[in-house]
Amino acid sequence: MASALEQEKLYTINDIYNLPEGSRAELINGQIYYMAPPTRKHQRILGEIFAAIHEYINTHNGSCEVDIAPFAVFLDKDDKNYVEPDISVICNPDKLTEKGCFGAPDWIIEIVSSGSRRMDYFIKLFKYRTAGVREYWIVDPDRKRITVYDFESEDIKDYTFSDSAKVNIYDDLYINFSQIAKLLNI
Repeated sequence: MASALEQEKLYTINDIYNLPEGSRAELINGQIYYMAPPTRKHQRILGEIFAAIHEYINTHNGSCEVDIAPFAVFLDKDDKNYVEPDISVICNPDKLTEKGCFGAPDWIIEIVSSGSRRMDYFIKLFKYRTAGVREYWIVDPDRKRITVYDFESEDIKDYTFSDSAKVNIYDDLYINFSQIAKLLNI
């Protein structure tokens, strides 16, 4: 006799690796979430933010590494959690292998698209906080808003695309969204 509540199937990283060529998906707590291809605006914003972080790390001889999607992050070092954040900053080289990052990055940035809004604002927010990410940014081009979660100090700050947003894992890094908006005409 079948139970009234059928058990939900839990997926693993092997299921992600066995997806058809070209499919993109993430795995959170054993559930697969498929991803749509990013828009041109998304990619242009991503490129500008990545460039600013990369330049800062290089000019300050920083020990952190910045990686851009698709980059594998195995959040809980298990086979039930696999994400590809838009930008990941990892300051502990012991977490890095040729396959990606094993454990929580120090800083993650997600750029919201219409199809990722629920994932970025709710599911990933909770997952990143509980996994040990120090800082999480949600960049929302449609709302022209940046929400910065500093999990270490339990602080949340909101910025607009007219502001420079302060990076909490560094003492003197700001991302100038006003300049990005001007460059990209958004």
